[in-house]
Amino acid sequence: MPSITDALKDALSSVATAAGDVVGTVRDVAKNTVVQTVRSGGEVVTTAEEVASKVVSEGVQAVSNAGVSLTNGVTGLVSGAIQGVSQVGGDVGSTATAAARGAVKNVSQIGGDVGQAAVSAVAGSVKAVEEIGGDTGGVAKNAVIGALQAADEIGSEAGGIVRKALLNAAALPHDIIDALLTGKKA
Repeated sequence: MPSITDALKDALSSVATAAGDVVGTVRDVAKNTVVQTVRSGGEVVTTAEEVASKVVSEGVQAVSNAGVSLTNGVTGLVSGAIQGVSQVGGDVGSTATAAARGAVKNVSQIGGDVGQAAVSAVAGSVKAVEEIGGDTGGVAKNAVIGALQAADEIGSEAGGIVRKALLNAAALPHDIIDALLTGKKA
């Protein structure tokens, strides 16, 4: 069985030249990779959430290599990972945390914009839960926590960039973001 990285590279190789919904295509690739890996018992992981985290982490590099915008790639990867975990009965909340954390860390490693990666990861989390049903506020909170954890591990400058980007993102639930970043009640 091919590794997660190989499966993502193969599936994403045509995304850069494909016309249409890049986010949707990346989401579907990530979701299918999570579901197939969990169901086949592939890779050495213990939970569906770990598979999802690995798909997002390795997917960032695959998306970048395919020439897909990191903004669209991260949104699709996180959304697909959460949908895949939901489909196999895993914990969507912890997946949102791990996926956002993996996205921000790996975007940093390839020299991308960590602030935009954090916003895209939270947006992908919210989008996934809107489509599968569930607590969008709770999942957004988990994704913000994961993005902040990754940014703080990268360094104080990255932490500041991520916090500012999340507070300024018009497409995110501001009451949740504001409460997490400032300590105000949501």
